[in-house]
Amino acid sequence: MSSWVVLTHGDGDGVVSAALTCAYVKAKGLACNVLFTHPVGVVEDLKTFTKQGDNIIILDIAIDELCRDELLRVLKTRAESGGVTYIDHHPLPEGFDAVGGGVEFIHDTCCSASELSYRYFSEKGLDPEYGRVALYGAISDYLDETLWVRNELLKWDRRSIYLEAGILTQGLEGSRRDHEFKRKVVAHLSENKLPSMLQDLVSRALNQAIADEKLRLWVKANVHVYGSISYVVDPIGSLGRAANYAMVYGGTLVGIAAESRGDMYVLSLRSREGFDLNQVLRELSRRLNIHGGGHPYAAGARMKKDVFKRFLDELAASIHRFHSK
Repeated sequence: MSSWVVLTHGDGDGVVSAALTCAYVKAKGLACNVLFTHPVGVVEDLKTFTKQGDNIIILDIAIDELCRDELLRVLKTRAESGGVTYIDHHPLPEGFDAVGGGVEFIHDTCCSASELSYRYFSEKGLDPEYGRVALYGAISDYLDETLWVRNELLKWDRRSIYLEAGILTQGLEGSRRDHEFKRKVVAHLSENKLPSMLQDLVSRALNQAIADEKLRLWVKANVHVYGSISYVVDPIGSLGRAANYAMVYGGTLVGIAAESRGDMYVLSLRSREGFDLNQVLRELSRRLNIHGGGHPYAAGARMKKDVFKRFLDELAASIHRFHSK
């Protein structure tokens, strides 16, 4: 019997999307194997952890500009003898086409991957009560103002849903690379159990709230301003939150948090006032040979440390052109 392999992002949206997938798979009496990956690593993870004949579902993973062609090749190869479904909501690289070759590509920037996954599996018979689980993922990814979310919230107590979503989001942030625990959370949610019923998740969420306050004060004291960019290096907590705090306390259009990993920097970026990070990062990725992309106002990048200064200069030039329009 072929295996069901789920490759997903490790944040709230990705975990919930995986839980919805596993709920559907388990209802068929089949095992659901969950792996956590990211846009730069998904190609190698597909080659390493999946095989011909597997049913593969990829969730909430942006298409990396530099890996796009190899990713499409691997997906079409796997689809020759198994099922391949790709569900995502990130903007696509220019000219990317994943239609055909046996790959079922579900893509829409309208909403969260959780909402897309719920819609997809509900049409295949997933219990409608899993709409509650999908709401956690949508809220976690700040995509809680869609028509579907507004209608679905009418079926539940709004305050309780937001409490549970907060516990899930904070608890996962406090778990970062603890993939075994995240698999435990996926299994828990796949049974439509409340996040607050998983005591370890609640404890991690409370600890994360304290850590976030320490991070806020750290960023306030350590932020650097480079023109219209504010940044911090090696913050003491969440990169995404550090980037947002950097933008706020630096008073700039863009905030960046960079984490050292050997000779590399892993970056999280935030923006406001209509500055499209995804578009700019995809342009810079081709020019500087770096990995970058995501959403218009929240994105990520990876680069060699010796490229960082040039990256800041190029990003500052893009911001200047944006202001000049």
